[in-house]
Amino acid sequence: MSGGGDEAGQQTPTRNLILDVAEKRFAEHGFAGVSVRQIAADAGLKNQASLYHHFKNKRALYEAVIQRGMEPVIEVIARSRNEPAGPVIDQLIDHLSEKPLLPRLIWRAGLDESDELRRIVAQSLRPLFDIGFDAISRSELEWEDEDLPHLVFGLFQLIFGYFAQLSLFEPITPTPPDSRAAIERQRRFLKKANARLMGRPRAEKSAAG
Repeated sequence: MSGGGDEAGQQTPTRNLILDVAEKRFAEHGFAGVSVRQIAADAGLKNQASLYHHFKNKRALYEAVIQRGMEPVIEVIARSRNEPAGPVIDQLIDHLSEKPLLPRLIWRAGLDESDELRRIVAQSLRPLFDIGFDAISRSELEWEDEDLPHLVFGLFQLIFGYFAQLSLFEPITPTPPDSRAAIERQRRFLKKANARLMGRPRAEKSAAG
C-alpha cells in the first residue's frame, strides 16, 4: 500500500493525529460517509491542503489507516509460528483493546464499502489467513481440507468479531463487554477455544511425549 506525502517512513505527530481522526470517522461512518474536509477539521488543520501534504488523497489515507492497524497484528501472528498460542492471544487482545476501532473498520468494509475498498482490506488480511492455514497444517488435529477456510475464518471471527460488535451486545450483557473484567474473560475463552479447535503443534506434542 502506498499513500504519498510524508508517510514513507516519516511518522510525524500531525500524520498520526490525522490517522487517529480518520480511523474513528471511517469506523463510524464508512469511507463514503466521511469527507476530507471533516477529517481535516477534526484534526485541527487549517484546510484540506494541509492534509494532502501528508496523504495524496482520501483513498491513500484510508489505506494508511488500515495498514497502521494491521501491521502489529500481522507481526504478532507471524511470530506465532515459534511461540505458544497463549502469549500470541494475549498480544492480540491487548492490541485490539487499545485499537477497538480497527475491527469495526474491517467489519464496515465488508458490509458497505465498494469492491475496490473491500479488496484493499482483504489484501491486508491475507497474511493472517495464510499464517492460519500454516498453523492448522501443523496441528495435531486432523481437519478435512474443505474445513480449513471455515476454521481460519471462525478463529478470525472469534478474535475480531468480539471487538467489532461491542456496542451491539452492550445493552444485553450483564457486564459491559468493553470492561476489563469482560475482556479478561474473553481472553481466557479464546485460549480455551483455540486449544480445542487447533490442538497442539505436532512438534510440541512430540516433545511432550
